[in-house]
Amino acid sequence: MGLRDKASKIDFGSLVAPAPVAPEVKQPKTAPGAMMAFANDQRSELLRENELLRVRAGEADALRAKLDEAVEEIREWDGAKPTRLMDPKQIVRSGFANRHEASFLGADFAQLKREVEEAGGNVQPIKVRALANPGDGPKYEIVFGHRRHEACLQLGLPVLAVVDNLDDRALFVEMDRENRERSDLSAWEQGVMYARALDTGLFPSARQLSSAIGVDPSNLGKAIALARLPDVVVAAFASPLDLQFRWVPALNQALEQDTEGVKARAAGMAANRGALTSRQVFEALVTKPKEGGGTVPPPGTHLIDDAGKALATVRFDARGRASIRVETALNAKKQQELIRLLNHFLKDR
Repeated sequence: MGLRDKASKIDFGSLVAPAPVAPEVKQPKTAPGAMMAFANDQRSELLRENELLRVRAGEADALRAKLDEAVEEIREWDGAKPTRLMDPKQIVRSGFANRHEASFLGADFAQLKREVEEAGGNVQPIKVRALANPGDGPKYEIVFGHRRHEACLQLGLPVLAVVDNLDDRALFVEMDRENRERSDLSAWEQGVMYARALDTGLFPSARQLSSAIGVDPSNLGKAIALARLPDVVVAAFASPLDLQFRWVPALNQALEQDTEGVKARAAGMAANRGALTSRQVFEALVTKPKEGGGTVPPPGTHLIDDAGKALATVRFDARGRASIRVETALNAKKQQELIRLLNHFLKDR
């Protein structure tokens, strides 16, 4: 028998694994059974959808919590304005500036300047507003923060500032409030600021001004009275920042009763100020010389010299009392002679 005949007799089908028989899905044989099967399928689908909804609801709650937290954080910054570093040369003093040049001198300003230098700039920002027609010059004017701006300007540091859009009244009110809260604005500076607001028509009356800035009308009146003192009287003090609210009634009364005399005494002290304290200047201004007393030398220290060599100094206080210091040593004879001269001079009145 040939190979072909033998091959024809082999059952190759027995060598192939039988195909798997799919499990028989039992079909419901009745209508109620078919309905129950359909209901089970629908229930399973609903359960899957319900689980998916629960997962998505959890994700939505987490997102809502984050949103609420972000909204609360934004609410805390409601009304806040961003700060920026600016070139102090691009900023000028306001037309309502209430800082006298003396505010940029002395120990207090030196301390502020050191703090700004150590911090690398002003930590507390100043506030500025844009100038209406800046041209090629500075672009902003100060609302408040003149001393911080001046410190940065002198140190060559950028100044941290908030830019706000304010009209003149709003600028004035904010400037006044900020300075009074800091409690470092002098009585005279306050008075100059208030007087300028009235003189420029920013406020039509002192009553409206006091109401707008929340200052007692009496204190406002005293501040304005200081600012309106004659220039010669203000110049009698080493600095106008030395003027005090409590001196206003006495100064006004002295000016009413003896205007020329007060001005004359003020001019004398301005020319020969010496080492008088502000209190001594005040007392000299309000103290009228006795009748027949002649011209009263202004309080201060007066030098008696010979060809530039100091021989003696005579100092008068605000009440006219004198103290004499002879700069050269006196022998016994000269001492007796000086005592005799003083004795004769003081008794011959």
